[in-house]
Order: sequence, then C-alpha cells, then structure tokens
Amino acid sequence: MGDSQTWTAAPSAAERARSVLAAAWSCAVTAEGGREEFVGAHTVTEDGRVLLHVREDSTLLTAAICAPRGEPSAVLEFADVAPVPVGNRIRARLWMAGWFVPDDGHLAFQATRVVLRLASGAVVVALDEFAAAAPDPLATAEARLLTHLADCHADAVERLTRLVDSDSLHGAVRVQPLAVDRHGLTLRIERARAHGDVRLAFHRPADDVAQLTERMHVLLTQAGTATCPRALQRQRTDGDG
Repeated sequence: MGDSQTWTAAPSAAERARSVLAAAWSCAVTAEGGREEFVGAHTVTEDGRVLLHVREDSTLLTAAICAPRGEPSAVLEFADVAPVPVGNRIRARLWMAGWFVPDDGHLAFQATRVVLRLASGAVVVALDEFAAAAPDPLATAEARLLTHLADCHADAVERLTRLVDSDSLHGAVRVQPLAVDRHGLTLRIERARAHGDVRLAFHRPADDVAQLTERMHVLLTQAGTATCPRALQRQRTDGDG
C-alpha cells in the first residue's frame, strides 16, 4: 500500500491570512482621522487579534475612546511583499475591518470582517476560521530563506526549472524564488512584458527549516533527472551571443 496524502498542496485562505499577519512588520490604519502607517507597533495574539501600541496623545487612541462601541470605525491593511526583488512584489493584501478597544496601554482591534486579496482575487475569511487557523510555520523565516536561495544558490533555482513545463518557460528572461510555505515553493517566471508563477509542491509538508531543507533536496534530486527546458537553453544562448 502506498502512503496517503492527507494534506493540501497549498495553505487555506485562513492560514494564508494568518501568515501575512504573522510576517508583517507594518500596518496602515484608516480611521476617521485619516490614514496612518505604523511600523513595528503591533503584535498579534494566538487567536489573531491585533494589538496596536500607540502614544498616549495619539489621535487614534482618542478616537477609539470616543467612538460608539461596536460600530466599525477602522480598517487595518497589511501588505505581503516578496523579499526577493521581482516585478509586482505585492503577493497579497490583508484587510481587517472593525473597531479599537483601549486595553492596558494599547489598542486591541476587534475585527468584524477579514478580506484576503491574492492574485486570483479577493476572499472573505470567516472570523472563526481566521481565529482558529495558525500561520505557516515558515512564515517568519521565509524572507531569510528566499533571499539566501536567490543570492547564494542561483544554480539551484535554475535546476528547479527543469520541473517546470517548458511552455511556462517560453520567453522567460529570469526565474526567481517568489514564496515558500510548508506545502511548496513558488517560482516567479519573468518575461519582458509579463510574468507567471509556478508552484512546486513538496512530497510532504515541512514543519520547520530542517524539514524544508530535506524537501528542497528531494525537489533538486527530481530536477537532476529531468531534461533541461529548451526555453532556458535558448535564453542562455541568446545571452551569450
């Protein structure tokens, strides 16, 4: 009997939203007083509640104290930016609508609506699913991992393109690692006037960096037995001429 796969090849919308929230260093807050960017000023609880740390004289704090309780009064926006320089670096945006409640020197955000926007479109995430979901275990390490892969192992990235259908590589001028999570690695195929993304799924989920290393070795071994894509062969020839 063969092994049965009980996992999905990609994170759910709730998990993706929690991962965006876990990795975000800044957030934009739109309220009655306007729009303000907060950098390094928020933390996230285990159930996904956002705690925003503001000054005592903050207009946002004053507005939260004076606002009618229970009425949506603010929107938080978090951007998921690819750590490796590519075109169109915003991979996702997360919006949370709700209101702030003053709580022990900070503002606790009570969400009434959570929306995740990906390249495929916007998804409304159920509040109970959002609270119950856990961020991807690689979310906070992803930037370091992808940057290292792009800067120090460009040969490995090129080898992985052997696992990509040749049609997807037609006209490619550059391939970069775009994202990684416990379920797989996503490559950005850049062309002169467009781009496309290709996902390489792991044979098993990776719950930590050590497991990720093993999953990557498996992909590279598979790539080592594959044929070099003709599209990349043409690009290298053109570049050498």
